[in-house]
Amino acid sequence: MVRSLRFFVAFTTLVGLVLAACSAPAQTTQPTAVPQPAPADATPVRIGSKNFTEAILVAEMYALALEDAGIRVERKFNLGATPVAHTALVNGEIDLYPEYTSTGLLEVLKQAPIADARGILEAVRKGYEEQFQVTWLEPSPFNNTNALAMTRQRAEELGIRTYSDLVAHSGDLKLGGPPEFPEREDTKGLMAAYGFDPKFIEENFVQLDTGALRYEALTKGDIDVVVAFGTDGQINGLGLALLEDDKNYYPIYQIAPVIRQDALAANPQIAETLNRLAPLLTNDVMSGLNWQVDGPEKKEIADVARTFLQQQGFIK
Repeated sequence: MVRSLRFFVAFTTLVGLVLAACSAPAQTTQPTAVPQPAPADATPVRIGSKNFTEAILVAEMYALALEDAGIRVERKFNLGATPVAHTALVNGEIDLYPEYTSTGLLEVLKQAPIADARGILEAVRKGYEEQFQVTWLEPSPFNNTNALAMTRQRAEELGIRTYSDLVAHSGDLKLGGPPEFPEREDTKGLMAAYGFDPKFIEENFVQLDTGALRYEALTKGDIDVVVAFGTDGQINGLGLALLEDDKNYYPIYQIAPVIRQDALAANPQIAETLNRLAPLLTNDVMSGLNWQVDGPEKKEIADVARTFLQQQGFIK
């Protein structure tokens, strides 16, 4: 009886397997997707950037990634500050550029700061789509918030470790930063939140265009405090003291592609490609890449971007 039962089970199992094999969909070999070069007469996607190292680096990575995906690209980098780049985008002079989430929220949309990253992204997506027909793709994880830094020696001489420590000296110290810094809405809010002396952004403010010149002025003693970005390579490379924003005033600044909706509709592959690139760009990665350009090696931005993407296996 037991032997008969075992035979029955084995027989029904075999029959089941045969039926399952017969009913399964036929397996076909799918061809591997290989990006094809864009036709020479294809309309190029025009990629812009603002005028500092990190913005150009990220824009170059966007360009290399899209070219590797078979999309023709035209580079229009180093346009200027936020108002210039944003105007070029909405006027149709460029199709996309990398922008920071809280810059879009505060400087372009003129909305109040938001504390959490997801809330900022939802607000800029809604505002840009409604006002400019522009879409925000996925942001990278790094947070390049505004920062203030000093040489370690000068900070220790004055006993300054935090923004609150800096307040008592802010009428006497020279601050160096980009020309638009005193007029930014977040700067005005910062001044009010901490109670800095107005001289700090008026007669004691020194306009310095690029990141490299700013840090050179700081290390030479021409200025005492520099307006920095949290991922600037010089902060670690030059051993500077990054002052603590002890009231957590500055919001989160993640970078993401902002793209005209008509350009995205014409090239939907852009979203998939750039969203796949976004997670690679962390704080440590960007600080290291920025330092390769702005540090003593003075590497070319295009070489740094290409080498990084190749090392990650993102492009050939």
